[in-house]
Amino acid sequence: MRNAATPVRASGPATLSDRLKSLPFYLLPHHAISALVHAAARWRAPWWKNALTRWFIRQYKVDLSEALESDPRAYADFNAFFTRALRPEARPLPDDVEAVISPADGTISAIGPIDGDTLVQAKGRSFTVRELLGGDETLASRFHGGQFVTVYLSPADYHRVHMPASGRLREMIHIPGRLFGVAAFSVRAVDRLFARNERMVAVFDTARGPMAVVMVGAINVSSIETVWAGAITPPRGRSIRRWFYRGSDARSFQRGDEMGRFNMGSTVIVLFGPDQMDWLPELQADQKVRMGEALGRYAASGDSNVVQLDAYLKSRSQ
Repeated sequence: MRNAATPVRASGPATLSDRLKSLPFYLLPHHAISALVHAAARWRAPWWKNALTRWFIRQYKVDLSEALESDPRAYADFNAFFTRALRPEARPLPDDVEAVISPADGTISAIGPIDGDTLVQAKGRSFTVRELLGGDETLASRFHGGQFVTVYLSPADYHRVHMPASGRLREMIHIPGRLFGVAAFSVRAVDRLFARNERMVAVFDTARGPMAVVMVGAINVSSIETVWAGAITPPRGRSIRRWFYRGSDARSFQRGDEMGRFNMGSTVIVLFGPDQMDWLPELQADQKVRMGEALGRYAASGDSNVVQLDAYLKSRSQ
């Protein structure tokens, strides 16, 4: 088994400083704060949105040369700037059709095999696939013994999420929850963080098996959107919601296609089933990656299926 030979590469254990910085998150009104941010980011008064955008560019050293619209004053509000599109050539995809790519710009928090049903969050902290996927054991079992990667999007990063591999959308799940911060210190300090925060799960069929892309909310993340359903949050609610896509509703996506976005930053977790693919051995925790960068490759078997699926999806898009 590949999983036995390949260890998980994850962020280190929590320090005392991590724990102290994380304590306020247990007391803050996560959703109320996020609702205020949601309104502020969409306020279109020119003096407000332009001042906020200028401050953000200085604070986080945003490179606007990659943006499709490089004039920060041209955006209708701060959220439009924050979720700005990039020039098509800014994130080239690998020529290798078997390569699995990063879904977003960000930093790898953890990457490696799923140990049975367990995902590593950071050294000394873990959670189960079932917890991450909202308690659905049947769905979770498809990923037992598979592979996963967790990518953290900082405020300075590009905030659209793209397909790591070609596939067909089969199911979407919205799972309400808390909105703990997802910066590195919180990931190290807050137990089961990604299984507690609000999240959207998109399940796809690929040429090699199942793939799940999990967009995890966080404090100040006032909305998660998908290209097929628009804003998933808000509204938030308290019950798990599910959408199934069958027959003509089973929309197809090519590798690299945009699938969603965070209105403010957060984390993406990608799951693959067993024996589908392997991550590149040189990747490490806390390593910066960019959308479209190869993170792994499909396993050696079934090469023709990958080519056939890519050809099929291209024909559907024409």
